[in-house]
Amino acid sequence: MSGRYALFRWTREFAELPGFPDGLQPHWNLAPGAQLPMLRELDGQRRLDMARWGLTPAWLKDLSRTPAHARVETVAEQPMFRDAFVQRRCLLPANGFYEWRGVRKRPYWLATGKGLLYFAAVWEAYPVDGHIWYSVAMLTRPAANMRRPVILDEEGQALWLATDTPQPKLLSLLARPAVQLREAALANFVNDPACDGPECLTPA
Repeated sequence: MSGRYALFRWTREFAELPGFPDGLQPHWNLAPGAQLPMLRELDGQRRLDMARWGLTPAWLKDLSRTPAHARVETVAEQPMFRDAFVQRRCLLPANGFYEWRGVRKRPYWLATGKGLLYFAAVWEAYPVDGHIWYSVAMLTRPAANMRRPVILDEEGQALWLATDTPQPKLLSLLARPAVQLREAALANFVNDPACDGPECLTPA
């Protein structure tokens, strides 16, 4: 499962997007529960907003049960995700993500080496004491005996964010072949969720 990812480098164009958070800090070890930027399209314009990684629909009562991931196989039918899938889609920008393999769970870094990646996600708004909080769940797809985020190219990003993309087109988009990734075995610094610096990418 893609339970950690990183966003530590971005372009000037990205930083000039409406809503870009003042003082956004680089992160090498984002985990469920973290605040992170999501990219949405509102009134035909893309903008960034900070959101909690862990979906919180307004009807949810138990906030200890906020899913960080949604499966592409069931996202259109599950009550937790289906409305957001139709009406509230977003992208999570990243430089890459981590996965753990083998008996000893060796961490690996996966990226394209071509700038920012954009993961498909869905969002919800959760009102608390007059303030609206945002939350997200990342979409994942099968990858051998694991699951990985759905990475969208430029065309896919536009289709995913557009409010008028029909559901069959969205499902077809999620079924496209996976993006080719580079990978590198890492030392164990990233195993510690509290470790959030460049040392997370120390080679094995």
